[in-house]
Amino acid sequence: MIDFNFEDVEFDLPDKNTLTDWIKLAVESEGKTLGDITYVFCSDEYLWNMNKQYLNHDYYTDIITFDYVKNGVISGDLFISYDRIKDNAEKFNVSHETELLRVMIHGVMHLVGYDDMTDEDEAKIHEREDYYLNLWRK
Repeated sequence: MIDFNFEDVEFDLPDKNTLTDWIKLAVESEGKTLGDITYVFCSDEYLWNMNKQYLNHDYYTDIITFDYVKNGVISGDLFISYDRIKDNAEKFNVSHETELLRVMIHGVMHLVGYDDMTDEDEAKIHEREDYYLNLWRK
C-alpha cells in the first residue's frame, strides 16, 4: 500500500492511482515486492528538524528515507521537502512535477537497494530515476 500525507504544506499531487501504479511498477521492475510506503510531504523546516533529530545532520535536504525493507518486501517512510522540490526545480530548470517525481522515485530506489555514496553509485541511481521518469511520461 502507498499512502500520501502532508505535514505543513499543501499542493496538488499528480493522480494518486497513477502514482501508485508507477511506484509499484518500479518496485516490481527491480525484482522486489511492494509492501507499505508512506510519503510525507513537508516544509524545509520540518525536514531540517528531522534531519537534526534522527540523523545528526544540520542542513536542509530534499528527502529522508526510513528503510523498513525485509525479505525483499519494500516498505519505508519517505519524507520530502516541498520547499526543496520548488527550489531545485528552478535550479535545474525542470517543472515542479518532474522534480517531485524524481525525488519520489529516488527514495524508492534507495529502498530497493541503490545507494548514492560514490560517483558510480550516484550515476546508477540517477540512471534508474531517468528510466522511471521516462515511463511516467509515456
